Amino acid sequence: MNKKSAERKDHPENPSEMDLKEERVVHINRVAKVVKGGRRFSFNAIVVVGDGNGRVGIGLGKANEVPDAIAKGKEDAKKKMIYVPLMNGTLPHEVTAKYGAGKVILKPASKGTGIIAGSAVRAVVESLGVTDLLTKCKGSSNPHNLVKATLKALSEVTNARGVGAIRNLSVMEVLTK
Repeated sequence: MNKKSAERKDHPENPSEMDLKEERVVHINRVAKVVKGGRRFSFNAIVVVGDGNGRVGIGLGKANEVPDAIAKGKEDAKKKMIYVPLMNGTLPHEVTAKYGAGKVILKPASKGTGIIAGSAVRAVVESLGVTDLLTKCKGSSNPHNLVKATLKALSEVTNARGVGAIRNLSVMEVLTK
């Protein structure tokens, strides 16, 4: 066993050993391929997984049966998980991202607001562990593009400690500027 695989096995954030609280199927699509004898149907599924504590991932699974497509999507999502810093059940600041023709705007909300979002964006932010958030989707309503735009926006979220490290400032200096 090489050194790299040993490091991954001992790492607590190894996807196979993670404690996932949320697993959601966002969309299932039936795809038809026309062949000589008729149509062949297969399925693809967009799956969102998260631990409810700042980690979330999305995956796409394709198979001839729906349960197999969901299982493949779940495994793909575990591999692509990202960490998002949360602050009091919401995001620290507003973010916007675009993927394809879908544009997503995520705004922090005050306590008790809840999650104001469509089904694709809602699945991602609830799996993340967010309790209060305002969202707006513009352009495409395609679930593939919205989920990927949401994940792209969440990957751009940073907290005061991260900004301070980049600018060589303390957390208080970042908050006062």
